[in-house]
Amino acid sequence: MKVYETKEIKNIALLGSKGSGKTTLAEAMLYECGVIKRRGTVDAKNTVCDYFPVEKEYGYSVFSTVFYAEFLGKKLNMIDCPGGDDFVGGAITALNVTDTGVIVINGQYGVEVGTQNIFRTTAKLKKPVIFAMNQLDGEKADYDNVLEQMKEVFGNKVVPIQYPLSCGAGFNSMIDVLLMKKYSWGPEGGVPTIEEIPAEEMEKAKELHQQLVEAAAENDETLMEKFFDQGHLTEDEMREGIRKGLVDRSIFPVFCVSAEKDMGVRRMMEFLGNVVPFVEDMPIPVDANGKEVKPDSNGPLSLYVFKTTVEPHIGEVSYFKVMSGTLSAGADLDNVTRGSKERFAQINCVCGQIKTPVDKLCAGDIGATVKMKDVRTGNTLNEKGCEFSYDGFIKYPAPKYQRAVRPVTESDAEKLSAILTRMHEEDPTWVVEQSKELKQVILSGQGEFHLRTLKWRVENNDKLPIVFEEPKIPYRETITKASRADYRHKKQSGGAGQFGEVHLIIEPYTEGMPAPDTYKFGSQEFKMNIRDTQEIPLDWGGKLVVHNCIVGGAIDARFIPAIVKGLMDRMEQGPLTGSYARDVRVCIYDGKMHPVDSNEISFRLAGRNAFSEAFRSANPKILEPVYDVEVMVPGDVMGDVMSDLQGRRAIIMGMESESGFEKISAKVPLKEMSSYSTALSSITGGRSSFTMKFASYELVPGDVQEKLLKEYAETQSED
Repeated sequence: MKVYETKEIKNIALLGSKGSGKTTLAEAMLYECGVIKRRGTVDAKNTVCDYFPVEKEYGYSVFSTVFYAEFLGKKLNMIDCPGGDDFVGGAITALNVTDTGVIVINGQYGVEVGTQNIFRTTAKLKKPVIFAMNQLDGEKADYDNVLEQMKEVFGNKVVPIQYPLSCGAGFNSMIDVLLMKKYSWGPEGGVPTIEEIPAEEMEKAKELHQQLVEAAAENDETLMEKFFDQGHLTEDEMREGIRKGLVDRSIFPVFCVSAEKDMGVRRMMEFLGNVVPFVEDMPIPVDANGKEVKPDSNGPLSLYVFKTTVEPHIGEVSYFKVMSGTLSAGADLDNVTRGSKERFAQINCVCGQIKTPVDKLCAGDIGATVKMKDVRTGNTLNEKGCEFSYDGFIKYPAPKYQRAVRPVTESDAEKLSAILTRMHEEDPTWVVEQSKELKQVILSGQGEFHLRTLKWRVENNDKLPIVFEEPKIPYRETITKASRADYRHKKQSGGAGQFGEVHLIIEPYTEGMPAPDTYKFGSQEFKMNIRDTQEIPLDWGGKLVVHNCIVGGAIDARFIPAIVKGLMDRMEQGPLTGSYARDVRVCIYDGKMHPVDSNEISFRLAGRNAFSEAFRSANPKILEPVYDVEVMVPGDVMGDVMSDLQGRRAIIMGMESESGFEKISAKVPLKEMSSYSTALSSITGGRSSFTMKFASYELVPGDVQEKLLKEYAETQSED
């Protein structure tokens, strides 16, 4: 395989909703470029892209797959991305290391929520977009309606390059308004017959051609002047204008294909080869420190590892993009992220699981290597003296589905931990947390299917049976009024005894409240003389504020830290449900000690128990985490989604229409979001998506609090 220069390389991401046909399209593209001799199918489980066992098991893409095609003297690196919203991490990664997104749209179902979400990501990353309207041979295909919907959702920058003469089972021909030719195919697809446009289509074709010319000319003053002078542009001028329009996102061309029948695929490939921007046409990327990383094959050698997988019969494979310089086999590089050194014994171009060894890869190219010592996804590898860094280069969405995970056999806990760490390195959208608070290992991801996939892989690939459970909810406890308590800890068991007595007052704490002066309980008045104050910010939110108000040496100052430790014991395990407590102010105002029997443990226990008593009589309340939730749904199921949310104790904050969909904003308790992704998918037939973000802690309703107290009491009695 020849070494391709930076000016001959194009990087493209294949994107789209689940079921749009990306993997089938990738197969047709590889066939048209001569990379494969026979096209596989998803049903037959023999495609180049879906080659992992879990993908064959479920029948949909789970991982992004890198493949390349040598076409028209250029190298097209492509990444086929999973379409499911659960696997959005693969699409986001791909868009960060490619230059153009080809968004595949199902001609039967049109623009879906997932399509919108991915388009937003392309906008955020300022990537050019081409649309491929697929499945025009499907019985429900409707080109005109879907095109209208696309213009409504994505704007008038959507410009057809082609239109079909008919849709459905009869789809076998289309008009190309860029080349002004008619393309027709036989039943087997493949090589088209190219003819002149029939007279009855000429007017429509000319009108669309004119729109395309105007869109192309808009991006170049010279072309605009020429267009005004002559009224037309040459094919090369059109290509140049469209390329510039793609780079600044002022044009989104639309192609027509049937990936399954291999119709229109080669023509789209020609466009990708001739018109789509090269690596060096795109704005220069910047690293984590804001330094420009020019894709210059003569520059300092720097790689970004964007994906790692463990593949059958091979082991660990590291996929990388050459950001700058030229990589040769045998190169020694520094892993600046992990502080280690790596040798590239072999470098490969990849087509799914097919690896082709190459001698060199130039800036902008994508490759893979195997059996690196200490390389993880997101690592930066540089030659000596190069200071580029790509830490945090890719921003992933927050997780929205959680499960507690444990091995069936307790002794396998360590083994499971190592597997989950490896899985997170493969897919950073799988997040693993050992929760000290909940005493559970919490696995977070993008949805139920996302986590189910992980479970299948752990059980089938690693042969480790695991259990998913509902995660506990991280409740908080607090108080709503002032309260007082005295507690004496006394223990005598031969020899030295234990003695400590603490008198304290607690009250709710709010930021900026004035220092305490006097408290009144019944007929008793307690005056506070503050000698010392500790403000302890709590790791889980809120504060514990402790005032030492002891006068006259009733308790030695040396015992105050022990009392504070006792208070913290109870803040870490609240008296009501064992959850963390927050936002409490404590005044230690009196007590007693013994000249011999008083020690730190005595005052720690006295402080802890006095706090518990006071807490229980301070009208304590349980707080629950509440999340800001945004749901994008089609208008026809909005009522059902709203009803479901209200059944989850949601407070609807607002509704608005956005690009043909309805957006519902709500505040929902975390407890009620447990299996929301599954329920939402069921209600909307998979045509929806949602995001959730922590908002605040709010008081739980009285009936919920009663239930929680009862459940906790039962667990304590069992213990």
